[in-house]
Amino acid sequence: MSAALQAIPVGELAARVGQRVGSSPWVLIDQDRINRFADVTGDHQFIHVDPERAAREAPFGGTVAHGYLTLSLLAGLFQQAVPPLEGASMMVNYGLNAVRFLAPVRTGRRIRAHFTLKQASQRQPGQWLIVFVASMEIEGEERPALTAENVLLVMVPPGPGDVPEG
Repeated sequence: MSAALQAIPVGELAARVGQRVGSSPWVLIDQDRINRFADVTGDHQFIHVDPERAAREAPFGGTVAHGYLTLSLLAGLFQQAVPPLEGASMMVNYGLNAVRFLAPVRTGRRIRAHFTLKQASQRQPGQWLIVFVASMEIEGEERPALTAENVLLVMVPPGPGDVPEG
């Protein structure tokens, strides 16, 4: 995470709902990254790993990244784009809502993610549910590669008044 990112106190998140909280740096999606993802997942469909055949037979003019590859990059891009949450002891992925793959990411293109805060609510003392709308931009293209709601559970150590008596 960049040192330039100013921490956001967890208690101030609700006031930032509707705001873009961060954008990641550009990331190159090259054939090597696509091939390594194919090897890890076992998804060797020709549109991803065979440049010659993809150029002949696919409508994209060459290979494209797996949709799940671009989706999997959200976690790391989030860490580079969104400021740390001051007071949080731990943040875990809670799930994704409304994932849509809107445009293919052609090999050799660069992508970056933008994160807009959609929801920040305290579920119980010490536990916040945070939802960011993520949009994966493809450099030079109008349509994003994907959009998704990134749902996170944030743990905050209890304050002096939050500890139950008994």
